[in-house]
Amino acid sequence: MFVISKAAFDHGMNTFVFIFYRQAAASLLLVPIALLLERHNLRSLTSGLLLKLFFCALVGNTLSPNLTNASVKLTSATVASATNNSAPVITFCLALLLRMEVVKLRSSSGVAKLAGVALCLAGALVIAFYAGPSLSPVNHHRAFNTVSSAQASRAPSRGTWITGTFLMVLAMVTWSLWIIMQTALLKEYPDKMLVTTVQCVFSVAQSFVAAVVAERDFAKWKLQRDVSLLAVIYTGFVVTGVGYYLQAWCVEIKGPVFLAVWTPLSFVLTIFCSSFFLGEIVHLGSILGGILLVVGLYSLLWGKSMETKVSSMVNAVNGGNDAQEHQVHTGEDKEETEQVTSTLAIERV
Repeated sequence: MFVISKAAFDHGMNTFVFIFYRQAAASLLLVPIALLLERHNLRSLTSGLLLKLFFCALVGNTLSPNLTNASVKLTSATVASATNNSAPVITFCLALLLRMEVVKLRSSSGVAKLAGVALCLAGALVIAFYAGPSLSPVNHHRAFNTVSSAQASRAPSRGTWITGTFLMVLAMVTWSLWIIMQTALLKEYPDKMLVTTVQCVFSVAQSFVAAVVAERDFAKWKLQRDVSLLAVIYTGFVVTGVGYYLQAWCVEIKGPVFLAVWTPLSFVLTIFCSSFFLGEIVHLGSILGGILLVVGLYSLLWGKSMETKVSSMVNAVNGGNDAQEHQVHTGEDKEETEQVTSTLAIERV
């Protein structure tokens, strides 16, 4: 997604127009499926629920992707993918502020979670303020000939790079906020297909307004048979349509931690693909910052895993105590019943 989107932006496509086409493509895929499978549940969508879905779409489906694409255009696909590893940590920080999470400072799990937050912050700062020496591209013959060799070798200015990095961090904040909002919304209305589809439809209208404000020359909206059209179809159908469903399926089978563990693989693959397909120059600072972000992610996940194990052990112990107490009471009741039965038998004799 990051690589093919970057190629479309280098080709001259407006990032806001791109998001409109992406959400429209995703809606074309999801709406017929939702009408076929969930049409009997449409009446359960109340006005209050639709309002909540509208704001969820505004945060997660419209604002977050637009910030992400603006960052990709200003920096690189590698930076975007590296910063993407901070999403679980930022989600944890927001949940902590909303008192949905706790940190026990005297426990190893609490220290690990705080260390994860610190390492992710350090990784973002390294990417923003330290470029370091550049690494030679894997392939000098780019698959997407979107820019000239001179443009490809020209690095963004320091101010542009810093702005792009922090736009990506802000995009992860909005995405993390959307995850929290989505969790609360699905508890109220657990129909994942309708929730996803309605948000996509709302995002089409929201993205259209943003695109009209950003690009008023509709001649530049025309899609050509080039990498821009490929990027719209791929991100709309595969990333938003199929990808979101596969993630929901994975979380349902294995849980959210299992899904988050694989996030760093995206960073590794993006480094190679951006260098191979785009001829993108990767800087050492981006790799070092990405490594810090990955280590921070795994530190937080380890802390969460330890807390889950401890909680399971406590529940098992409490369950065992309850079972023993139940057995004691059952034994006492049995003994009392036997005494009463014996007394009645003696009286009858």
